[in-house]
Amino acid sequence: MESAVDFHFATRLVINTLSVFVLIRCYYAYSRHRENAASFILFGVGVFLVTALLHSVTVTMGFAFGLFAVFSMLRYRTEALGIKEMTYLFLVIAMALLAAVGTMQHLELVLLNGLIIALALVLETRVLLPRHGEKEVEYEKIENVHHEKQGALIEDLRQRTGLDVFRVDVVSISYLRDTAMVRMHFRQEGHHDR
Repeated sequence: MESAVDFHFATRLVINTLSVFVLIRCYYAYSRHRENAASFILFGVGVFLVTALLHSVTVTMGFAFGLFAVFSMLRYRTEALGIKEMTYLFLVIAMALLAAVGTMQHLELVLLNGLIIALALVLETRVLLPRHGEKEVEYEKIENVHHEKQGALIEDLRQRTGLDVFRVDVVSISYLRDTAMVRMHFRQEGHHDR
């Protein structure tokens, strides 16, 4: 019986580790943030180990609340994570929890993780969603900011930046400095984030 439990634990550990690695490899291919990628993999394995080992032990209510308090106080002291990084972190945690305490069979777990990875991969490419970027710039030709001259504004920004600008939003106007802060929306040709 104990060897069956050990085999079950080892199989789920391998499934979780490989799934998290493939998911984060997909993230790294499109973002090139090596520090985040390595942290996500370690975080996924760590969450699996803690959850799986504590799931098999009878935990008192006080210990559980103490553990929850420690985890809730922990936070990264570095720069805040972006929405994309938070999404991948959530997926890593979800995959680790499903592998650690989920009641599904191993094949079902592999298929579910494969679905998550495939969805992430498809959404990272331009198959379903075109890749657009946006940047805010200070613009000095204040006469082009008028709504009727939107075409001239877009064409001027295209020539100056070399980007495929398709829309411009006016964020603010400074009549004192005779400039405007505009947000350019442009199509990205490359597949890597800058």
